[in-house]
Amino acid sequence: MSRAGQDPRPDGPFAGARTGRTATVAADDGTPLAVEEIGPSDGTAELTVVGVHGFALSRRSWLFQQRDLAALRLPRVRQVYYDHRGHGQSAPSPAETSTIEQLAADLHAVLRTVPADEPIVLVGHSMGGMVVMELAHRAPALFGDRVRGVALIATAAGEVGASGLPKSLLWKYNPLTRGVGELAGWQPGLVEFVRAAGGQLTRRAVRRLAFGSDDVDSAAVDFMLDMLGDTPVRQLAHFVDTLGSHDRYAALAGLKHTDVLVVGADADRLTPFAHTERIAVELPHARLLRVRGAGHMVHLERPDLVNSHLIDLLRGCRGTDGGCPTERNRWWRR
Repeated sequence: MSRAGQDPRPDGPFAGARTGRTATVAADDGTPLAVEEIGPSDGTAELTVVGVHGFALSRRSWLFQQRDLAALRLPRVRQVYYDHRGHGQSAPSPAETSTIEQLAADLHAVLRTVPADEPIVLVGHSMGGMVVMELAHRAPALFGDRVRGVALIATAAGEVGASGLPKSLLWKYNPLTRGVGELAGWQPGLVEFVRAAGGQLTRRAVRRLAFGSDDVDSAAVDFMLDMLGDTPVRQLAHFVDTLGSHDRYAALAGLKHTDVLVVGADADRLTPFAHTERIAVELPHARLLRVRGAGHMVHLERPDLVNSHLIDLLRGCRGTDGGCPTERNRWWRR
């Protein structure tokens, strides 16, 4: 697998990854953030999608969303993806700024680069969803008029440390560092992701950690292994504490004027589907998609299904009216 994250097979599902215009956005504290923009082919956009990736990942994780949204004509979409500080190609992050609060401020800085006349849909996966929730808490006025829609994928509003992989899986491997090893007792799932990024887990373990179904394409596992190598392990260790203490149930109120899609997978071992259900309870107007048999990387594992619902969300957010969700909790099980 190349560092570009493409499938070595010329006709494989990861071949020809779409790339856009890259730039650097300065966070409020001056930290450089790597940002990529993919515009519609005709140069005009009706709305902007901003992808907020998960813990230990990078903007490359949106590969299939980039592909399908670039081909979309109704609506025409500008796509913006960026790497969190301490991840991918963005600048390193010391422990004191490796917090969800800081990541929310970084997201706000990225949003300020989006043309002011374009409504925005935020798509957050895993830790990225938590960052979106924190931004809704910090800047609720953004949500409704400016941010018309939100998709929360395989994420949690709190109690992240209460569930995850069993400790027995952890004990099969030596601690990556003294600090990470000390965290294993209370947050096994996150620590396993750190170990995967450090090359401490077998291919089989990474496949079990990231995906659900038995028939997942081997190229998806290769892509995941390659992407996990984008971020130094010492950086990831800085973020484990903020994830374990994440509690943003109250922040969900900031999404009440926004169209929301909540996506969960019932074989997710990092953020089990119970977290998705809890978010749906707190957001009775949201649409809930349950993907059977998929795991934490559900948007890579079942991209066609996830993208079809994401496109429905985008089409509902393209009108002139601000986000005005109705009481329509709809359940989709696939």
